[in-house]
Amino acid sequence: MATFSNPHTKYAIPPFPKQRQEIPGQESRMKPSADHGEESYKGTGKLKGAKAIITGADSGIGKAIAIAFAREGADVAICYGYPSEEADALETAHWVNEAGQQSLLIQADIRKEEDCQKIIDTIIDEFGQIDILVNNAAFQMAHEKLSDVSSEEWDRTFSTNIRSIFYLCKAAEPWMKPGSSIINTASVNSYHPNAVLLAYAASKGAIQNFTANLAQMLLEQDKGIRVNAVAPGPVWTPLIPSTMPDPENFGKESPMKRPAQPAEIAPAFVFLASDESSYIAGATIAVTGGKVAI
Repeated sequence: MATFSNPHTKYAIPPFPKQRQEIPGQESRMKPSADHGEESYKGTGKLKGAKAIITGADSGIGKAIAIAFAREGADVAICYGYPSEEADALETAHWVNEAGQQSLLIQADIRKEEDCQKIIDTIIDEFGQIDILVNNAAFQMAHEKLSDVSSEEWDRTFSTNIRSIFYLCKAAEPWMKPGSSIINTASVNSYHPNAVLLAYAASKGAIQNFTANLAQMLLEQDKGIRVNAVAPGPVWTPLIPSTMPDPENFGKESPMKRPAQPAEIAPAFVFLASDESSYIAGATIAVTGGKVAI
């Protein structure tokens, strides 16, 4: 007999313990701990034999996607940006390997085109092919005043969140065969921008537009490569206690009265990467906890 969970109470509800971390944050210091599907995700072979790249795969949504992809039969390249994220990246690799799949750790600065090219070259050398590219890494800072947003921070946000996607898609596309998939992480901020996340929200709107545009471009060329996006709502990741004001109450304003856990976001990426979504391109799947995304 099927058993279903009440979505309002399935996971921890704020307020959470008081906490603050330095950017980029670490999983081990989060209270409560995040759920990436370590004990819950069950694979059914949807991605058997695939080779996947996931940026920002050391923690949060990226980690949950890596675990899910591995349990669906994919080998996973785990890309991360900071030396301080290595411990979390190794933890992700542990779960990929435990699923019986090959993991590949790559530290790179995706703001630089040459580093993005290095990522693709490394994966081709090690895996021989690229079937799934997940552009997930992101940077954000919260400010109440426009005058508090520096030009340097604005450039860093766009370089991390959207410029890197252009670099990686351009480098990966020649290696991607028909049936391959590109999936970008957009945000509920693409629809409902948070007033304190000016640069981040603007970059996420750009991601959604880029996704739709690139999908049309590749379809018109009969490449057979599908491009889609996932737009999460508030998600409990290390980015929150390291960048957001009042992380103790993060997600409280969601219609579900709580933030999502990364494990609740990953299945949308699995669906878009699999043949089950073969007629979906240029779309954005909203996983927003009930926040209307139109």
